[in-house]
Amino acid sequence: MSLKIGLLHSLVRPEEKLLIKEFRQRPGVELRMIDDRRLSFNLGRDRFDLDVLLERCINHSRALHGLRLFESAGVPCVNSSLVAGVCGDKILTSVQLQEHGVPQPEVRIAFTEQSTLEAIEEMGYPVVLKPAVGSWGRLLAKINDRDAAESILEHKAILGTYHHSIFYVQQYIEKNERDIRSFVIGDQCVAAIYRYSDHWITNTARGGRAENCPVTDELRDISVRAAAAVGGGIVAADIFETPGGLLVNEVNYTMEFRNSIDTTGVNIPGLIVEHVLQVAAGRSG
Repeated sequence: MSLKIGLLHSLVRPEEKLLIKEFRQRPGVELRMIDDRRLSFNLGRDRFDLDVLLERCINHSRALHGLRLFESAGVPCVNSSLVAGVCGDKILTSVQLQEHGVPQPEVRIAFTEQSTLEAIEEMGYPVVLKPAVGSWGRLLAKINDRDAAESILEHKAILGTYHHSIFYVQQYIEKNERDIRSFVIGDQCVAAIYRYSDHWITNTARGGRAENCPVTDELRDISVRAAAAVGGGIVAADIFETPGGLLVNEVNYTMEFRNSIDTTGVNIPGLIVEHVLQVAAGRSG
């Protein structure tokens, strides 16, 4: 009896192609591609013949709501809508990290320009202003002084969407041109990379260069704890190195990994597929 796996996707990027290849190499697996651009739901009446759904959407809103709708129809999802909801919102991520005792940079959240400016002045410059919802290092601002703070806050308040009406301010961490991205699958930290850049934003999507990072006991511990704090599953943690120890910057729930396979020597898509199949087997059993 085959396991029926749904792969919820937008465009089929290199990551999805690698996952498809891994699924098709597994005996007894029936892979069903589900394009979120062609999908519709009949709430309360949907019946999906799936043992598990793996979410790989590009759009956060489609991912979050698609996951919840599939769950409502009785389909286990990797990751869950709970994980997507937390990881897709930096405020909720920071709250979960704080409540689970996972070290992170100082964070201030405020709702108006004035209260945000006061919070920034209390923290001291420089700080990083981030949208609560966003990815790939977009719309981040490093604020070095009061003039810049006043200008950027005004622009966000007037020109931004509702996502920008709440201000997320993070302590600026001097990264010395690198940070760490670690990959957690289930309860295991399977690999990590250093991301190098001359710019203070080190995302590989913004031109950062990847090198293998040894998974030390400290890195393994904080990565697994960060993953558990947001609900577990398959996530990537972005981590800063500081003289006082490691700090978790963000946790991502639909991470890219194509540049990290050869870099680390770890078959990340193969491990993702193994985890999904374990979830499916547990459900069908």
